[in-house]
Amino acid sequence: MAIRAKGWATSFPVHRGVREARRWTAERLDSLQWTTDSPDTAHSVLLTVSELVTNAHVHARSDAGLVLTWDGRCLHVSVADGDPHLPAPRDPSREATSGRGLAIIDALADDWDAHSFHGGKTITACFHPGAPPSAHREHPLGAHAGESPDM
Repeated sequence: MAIRAKGWATSFPVHRGVREARRWTAERLDSLQWTTDSPDTAHSVLLTVSELVTNAHVHARSDAGLVLTWDGRCLHVSVADGDPHLPAPRDPSREATSGRGLAIIDALADDWDAHSFHGGKTITACFHPGAPPSAHREHPLGAHAGESPDM
């Protein structure tokens, strides 16, 4: 009988940091053979985890709950934090040292979305193994499924 879905979850307190989140994620990617079979996609997942956990710690000032779910088609990378405000895309100047996280995730992931809930929000990015992200998105940066770009 084939495994239909596989998932892992953990929490990263602010003091454990991004490095630990990347290490934890790399171990799960190894178990899926992604570091061998899809190294570019594995690297994109690790960079996305870095961005999302950093945002949880820096902008939400909260712990980061990280959930990885592999459904045989897509690896869902979800990070929840304690700030219910959804992130707003920014157009940082060349001199800015931050503000590019969502643009990076948009470029790396095959798809992503954000949902707020009572007491926080979750941002989820989807990765297909071995397939580079599409250059043409169904929605522009900042407009998630069901939203118009002007929202």
